[in-house]
Amino acid sequence: MESSGGRAEGLGRGPRVLVVGSGIAGLGAAQRLCRHPAFPQLRVLEATARAGGRIRSERGFGGVVELGAHWIHGPSQGNPVFQLAAKYQLLGEKDLSEENQLIETGGHVGLPSVSYASSGVSVSHELVVEMASLFYSLIDQTREFLHMADAPVPSVGEYLKKEISQRAAGWTEDEETRKLKLAILNSFFNVECCVSGTHSMDLVALAPFGEYTVLPGLDCTFPGGYQGLTNCIMASLPEDVIVFNKPVKTIHWNGSFREALSPGERFPVLVECEDGTCFPAHHVIITVPLGFLKEHLDTFFEPPLPPQKAEAIRKIGFGTSNKIFLEFEEPFWEPDCRHIQVVWEDTSPLEDITSGLQHVWFKKLIGFLVLPSFASVHVLCGFIAGLESEFMETLSDEEVLLSLTQVLRRVTGNARLPAPRSMLRSCWYSAPYTRGSYSYVAVGSTGDDIDLLAQPLPEEGAKAQFQILFAGEATHRTFYSTTHGALLSGWREADRLIALQDPQAQLPGPWL
Repeated sequence: MESSGGRAEGLGRGPRVLVVGSGIAGLGAAQRLCRHPAFPQLRVLEATARAGGRIRSERGFGGVVELGAHWIHGPSQGNPVFQLAAKYQLLGEKDLSEENQLIETGGHVGLPSVSYASSGVSVSHELVVEMASLFYSLIDQTREFLHMADAPVPSVGEYLKKEISQRAAGWTEDEETRKLKLAILNSFFNVECCVSGTHSMDLVALAPFGEYTVLPGLDCTFPGGYQGLTNCIMASLPEDVIVFNKPVKTIHWNGSFREALSPGERFPVLVECEDGTCFPAHHVIITVPLGFLKEHLDTFFEPPLPPQKAEAIRKIGFGTSNKIFLEFEEPFWEPDCRHIQVVWEDTSPLEDITSGLQHVWFKKLIGFLVLPSFASVHVLCGFIAGLESEFMETLSDEEVLLSLTQVLRRVTGNARLPAPRSMLRSCWYSAPYTRGSYSYVAVGSTGDDIDLLAQPLPEEGAKAQFQILFAGEATHRTFYSTTHGALLSGWREADRLIALQDPQAQLPGPWL
């Protein structure tokens, strides 16, 4: 195989390290390694034309919209993404305030400003508050099964449904109100699917659910776009470290590969790209999304991964959550409205949807956030998860716009509501190097599988240590699905290599 020389042949020797993927995990690892003198030969291989991975801010509607990561979850001192964003001066004054950092949300989404029912009437706020309180108290209870010997049922969904059906049996209102309460609860189930990045809460394992750790702080956004953060990290790297449009095809490991430019040297790993170029290396940090690993498990590693590692990749959950942005000439919502909930009156968490996706995909939409007004532009951001979200990706812009216009006319009771003037949406499932949004602990898996995925190869005792290392949100046991989990995992793997090269190294604390 033809191999391509390193960027730094003329520089100090040091091990040759490759990072695959330039999301925040890959960039975090690269930044940490570049700051250490033992790693002059570092390269980041990125499959696409841009860095940032699932952090993706785009200019649109006269402002910036987040097609990927939206919030800093738990912006407080224990959150490295918050710390970095503050250091790079990317946050607003209120988000930096001590007061904001102390708020405990319990990881729950705030209440809607207004709730529209599918019959075109507004739902009483009291009823929504009552159902939210019930739903989130049950979610809090699910976290308590963590240290118990065995959970009563396998999934979070089954537990919630069992508890709700018991409560519902004692409701004394008329049938219409009882049905409405279940429909409101169904909307909260859909919200939770978006939060967990899953098609159904029946797929999310109950026993390990409480292992996910919620940090204090009121979730905040980046006024200039989340990508400002990855751009700042990228700007701190030496020039030409990142090679764009270089998708990796196969990682050959546990070998002894040569390179024309340094004939005396042997490398245990050879990274073969789709275009035929090969990069020999001593260490490779894999930061690709779990969705990509699942799809390419059989061909991405040569020899194949050990059975336990491959099994962990298969078992951990990975689902899709998408956003649909709609721009309006004029707002149809009140000036202080921040979050519009949509309640489908014929739905219930206790009943499964029977009709085909094409007719009802939009019923999985949880409603819309009102984006802060850009220069007199009015934008709603809808969230949708699961198979419905993946089906939405197969439709044309026109079809999505038409469906959502009909939904909005129906729920507002205004048949003449003007159609949105434009739309933009994410399509994370069809993205070939992502294949979904983020991970969750699925029924049949536990936090041990996440730790297994994070273990370097070859396993202990091999002569060439740490040939392949694994980072990314799906490798962080307590912060999976988050940007801070991804960043910490990149730092973790960089520190592993620094400690190998320089056992005396004073590693920075994890929050630097």
